[in-house]
Amino acid sequence: MQGRSGTAKGRDLTTGPIGKTLVLFALPVLGANVLQSINGSANAIWVSHILGEASLAAISNANQIFFLMLGAMFGLTMAANILIGQAIGAADQNLARKVIGTCTGFFVLVSSLVGVAGFLLTPHILDLMGTPPDARAQAIAYLQVIFAAMPLVFFFSYLMMALRGTGDSRTPFLFAMVSVGLDVILNPLLILGVGPLPRLGIAGSASATLLAQLVALIALMAHLYRTNSMLVLRPGELRALAPDPTIVRTLVLKGLPMAFQMMVISLAATTMMSLVNGFGSVTAAAYGAAVQIWTYVQMPAMALGAAVSSMAAQNVGAGRMDRVEEVARKGVLFSAAGTTVLVVLLILAEPVVIRAFLPADSPSLPIAGHINLIVLWGFIPFGVAFILNGVARATGAVWPPLVAMIVALWGVRVPFATVLLPQWGADAVWWSFPAGALVMVALAAGYYRFGNWRSARMLPEAAPEAPVEGEAADTGLAMPVKEGEPATRSR
Repeated sequence: MQGRSGTAKGRDLTTGPIGKTLVLFALPVLGANVLQSINGSANAIWVSHILGEASLAAISNANQIFFLMLGAMFGLTMAANILIGQAIGAADQNLARKVIGTCTGFFVLVSSLVGVAGFLLTPHILDLMGTPPDARAQAIAYLQVIFAAMPLVFFFSYLMMALRGTGDSRTPFLFAMVSVGLDVILNPLLILGVGPLPRLGIAGSASATLLAQLVALIALMAHLYRTNSMLVLRPGELRALAPDPTIVRTLVLKGLPMAFQMMVISLAATTMMSLVNGFGSVTAAAYGAAVQIWTYVQMPAMALGAAVSSMAAQNVGAGRMDRVEEVARKGVLFSAAGTTVLVVLLILAEPVVIRAFLPADSPSLPIAGHINLIVLWGFIPFGVAFILNGVARATGAVWPPLVAMIVALWGVRVPFATVLLPQWGADAVWWSFPAGALVMVALAAGYYRFGNWRSARMLPEAAPEAPVEGEAADTGLAMPVKEGEPATRSR
């Protein structure tokens, strides 16, 4: 995409072979997801092997809150991603510029408020979860540092999603490498206090995340300015941060249901963690180790979901609903195949894999193996539902996927576990996962087949703005064109 004085990276996702484009776009997303999961796994390994099972239970409890906050912000960043993608797909440069400016100011404000509120409320939040007493103090120390890093994490996440909305999934992957690499290196150094560094214990793991995010965000911003990216503003363009009321309203009305959807997932996970905590630190540590493995199982669907949403959003903006449907079909096929392969491999290698997260003599090992044998299969239908819901959301149909998620998790998973807990014990929690996933995919498939998502849109139709003095505004958002083609595309 032609920038103000150079080229801003991005890709037109409305042309070319769908399967190949989807895979090529998803691979860097998958790589970023792998890196983030390696980061979380490395942190868990260091904490469990250096500080013990109680510390692993502490960060497992704290991370449930962290993921809850990330889930809330994910919905808003996804709304920004779709808005940017639809504007670019429609070759509406003025709209894309307004969306980017409004979203930037919005995320700076919201992420700062969440960080401050979370830091102050950390002890109360962990008490509500029923965090085991022997893990509470460490969980507070860990989570308060995480909340201090939250503004950096949120804004970094927004930039990643915005870049994908422009069609660029490679840059987010590269800077995820920077963040994760620093985090993995700094973790043991700050936990143990190597050299001149202070010995921070479990807070050192969270501090490593804070410092890594800070460095990666600064480096990413420098890169965006150096490449004249459409996502950054020059000193004379700061007025673009003034919120556009229509965009803010859409960001909230469309983003909040997606945020609620991720919060529903995280709250259900937090509820599961609370139920597991009732069985003590050994079972909680086993569950925490199993959750680390689950992040890898979900990777194909998560990566393809991001790719599907970005591709669908641009094609919706371009009026290419035929391509949107094909994106959905290919996404479902790739997700089901990729998740199935991972599930089979992880079950075969489970005795070896689980020892990466727990000491060899840990009493949590057999419990973790039992959990995985029951739960892992449920991620296959869950991944398919994630793809179908992602396509629907990319058009602006955000409420039906939320309702389906609430029914599957709070109408099936949580009641299943709670009601059967007295008879089945901890197995009620484990079996509730595949039960909820099956309901989820049935609802997602039903809405995809019979719902009205194809007619939904993020923004109301508006008349295009008149160009200044008969020329297109130089916003840095011109669509890439081949030599001899017109600079805009007709819908």
